[in-house]
Amino acid sequence: MQYPEPIAKLIDSYLRLPGIGEKTATRLAFFTIDMPKEDVEAFAKALISAQKDLHYCSICGNITQEDPCPICADKSRDQSQVIVVEQVKDVMAFEKLREYHGLYHVLHGVLSPTEGIGPNEINVQGLIKRLQQNPEIKEVILATNATPEGEATAMYISRLIKPAGLKTTRLAHGLAVGSDIEYADEMTLFKAVEGRQEI
Repeated sequence: MQYPEPIAKLIDSYLRLPGIGEKTATRLAFFTIDMPKEDVEAFAKALISAQKDLHYCSICGNITQEDPCPICADKSRDQSQVIVVEQVKDVMAFEKLREYHGLYHVLHGVLSPTEGIGPNEINVQGLIKRLQQNPEIKEVILATNATPEGEATAMYISRLIKPAGLKTTRLAHGLAVGSDIEYADEMTLFKAVEGRQEI
């Protein structure tokens, strides 16, 4: 037996979301059908608003309603530091810390030759242009993930900007707080030893 077309379309829509399988999509579709009409309308408006009212900051690539985004527009932030991250979600993670007060640059991905993603497919040129136009930037902190693609992207960017004399640093990688050494993989242990600090 097949579902009526509106339910089938709703299930198909949920299936397009990452990490959602057939059972979860079906459960969400039936949950949506049982929601009060005003909640469904508010949900639909939120989806439309997210598509219509949000865009990427022309300076850093962060998602925003205004251009420039509130972070780039905030002159009280440290204008000498830029953290380069892979995704907008990474900006939010740093902001939750409330310890970093510099600027950001969002790449919107990483280099991945196997998937056909090269320097022109991510926001590297925006970073280079920004660094050329802003002499007050003194340090670029590369905060890509500790994956092969993230490491390759960090190395590529560092090779591009080091000749300009900018301080280029990389986030420390290694053992997580509370983790056991015996369960760590070789790369994690290597990074932990490599990034060791004097106490």
